[in-house]
Amino acid sequence: MSASPLAITGLALLNLALVLLLAPLYEGVLRKLKAALHSRKGPPLTQPFLDTLKLLGKEDLRTAGGVVYAAFPALALASVLLLATMVPIGGAPPLGFAGDIIGFLYIASMSAVLLILAAFGSGSPFAAVGGSREMMMLLSVEPVIAVTLVIAAMKAGTLSIAGILDWQLANGPSISMVLAGIALFLAIQAQAGKLPFDIPEADQEVLGGPLVEQSGPRLALFRWTLWVKQLVFALLLVELFFPWPHTAIPAVNLLLALVKAAVVLVLVGVIDVVNPRLRIEQAMGYYLRVGFSSLAALAFAVIGM
Repeated sequence: MSASPLAITGLALLNLALVLLLAPLYEGVLRKLKAALHSRKGPPLTQPFLDTLKLLGKEDLRTAGGVVYAAFPALALASVLLLATMVPIGGAPPLGFAGDIIGFLYIASMSAVLLILAAFGSGSPFAAVGGSREMMMLLSVEPVIAVTLVIAAMKAGTLSIAGILDWQLANGPSISMVLAGIALFLAIQAQAGKLPFDIPEADQEVLGGPLVEQSGPRLALFRWTLWVKQLVFALLLVELFFPWPHTAIPAVNLLLALVKAAVVLVLVGVIDVVNPRLRIEQAMGYYLRVGFSSLAALAFAVIGM
């Protein structure tokens, strides 16, 4: 029996509220972790909330005009929030009936494309360089994500994210899904914009890259977009590729999903601390190798392993 429209709407709103409120908190945890590994006290866990509130209250200064340019930050945030309704968070995705991996891939790319367009539209040479780097990283990472989701779809025999989750819970772990999950984890590092793949925003090189000309509410929305995006991909990893343990109690499953996502992001934070920044050609070569490695997982999926 399918869920009622009211129940679907309620679950979607719950997913949106969770990622909107928890994404800055997880970012605060990562900042605290980074400070601890550097033997510093670091900012409070609520610092991302404080930064966001401060930026939202500032004047909206722009280097370019136009309604379309002004809408880029809000559209970017809306795109990752739409992703949150397509990803399982302790249960079936609210929009699972309407969302498959093809739609997910299109929408997942949208926030990066909007950031690139905002960078080129700002008129800043530093932003243009950062936008070019963002484009090259997008072209390097998206194929890896696509291959991992194709592997999941092949194993489950469906393009539906909800169907893939049901198949995983019913059949347990497999070699191809574990290998695909590892490849997706490696892609999350770039999706989150963390070292060694923070190349588009390299402060010492291009002064913040695509975001150099963003300020006030626009900067707040773009930053919030990046925080939500890293949380959504962490949830996709733990819920679609490693959904165990799974209980009959939705609240427990929700808590387990959030804890597992936190573990993934902590690992991302540790990698961020202990690695130097790669050059763009090194990063592209790295993800080319990851992409070829993920083909091994695809081969295992083809033979049913």
